[in-house]
Amino acid sequence: MGIILNLETSSTNCSVCVAKKGEVLSLKELNSANYSHAEKLHIFIEEVMQEASLKMEDLEAVAVSKGPGSYTGLRIGVSAAKGLCYALGIPLISISTLKSMASQVKIKNDEVLIPVLDARRMEVYSLVFDAELNEIRETKAEVIDKHSFQEYINKKHVHFLGSGAEKIKELFPLEMITYHCEVVPSAKEMAAISSDKYNIADFEDVAYFEPYYLKDFVMQTKKAKT
Repeated sequence: MGIILNLETSSTNCSVCVAKKGEVLSLKELNSANYSHAEKLHIFIEEVMQEASLKMEDLEAVAVSKGPGSYTGLRIGVSAAKGLCYALGIPLISISTLKSMASQVKIKNDEVLIPVLDARRMEVYSLVFDAELNEIRETKAEVIDKHSFQEYINKKHVHFLGSGAEKIKELFPLEMITYHCEVVPSAKEMAAISSDKYNIADFEDVAYFEPYYLKDFVMQTKKAKT
């Protein structure tokens, strides 16, 4: 039947949904700057299963957002997903955080989607998609400046979406750019993607799977004392 539990914990939004054949049956989420994942994740799992009138034994897979994103948030989500897969003997599916974000915004064929997650200071995690959600540039962790994304900004209408869009907006207040700063990663958008992966048996090794952290990419050095 394709009943899948989807867990999204890569950002400030703690989000859980259960879906059947890609259709969301129940969704619970809380977007809090205080990162409520440790307190809310398992409660949300119980609540969506109850609302959908399902038992844990009805699940056929668990999907988890693999990152990039918050180190602690990703650890919490992946640990929960692995525990459920082990206990229930069901497969694990991983979903790109940036791809599920990109699926929230529809664009024209000649435009570009760039989901950006805030990292720290002027740093972001980003990925570039076309209108069909094909990757046209790989995931990067980068410090943004006035030269960033110029190969797209100078040629096409660009849509920046996510928590990192506010930083970019300060640099590029241009007419050819649309900002979707309200977009956050959500389990809701994971449902269709995880269903597609389930149908082709695109599963992870539960024992060895690790989140896609894209860890610290700027070395911090102390100034020498004089």
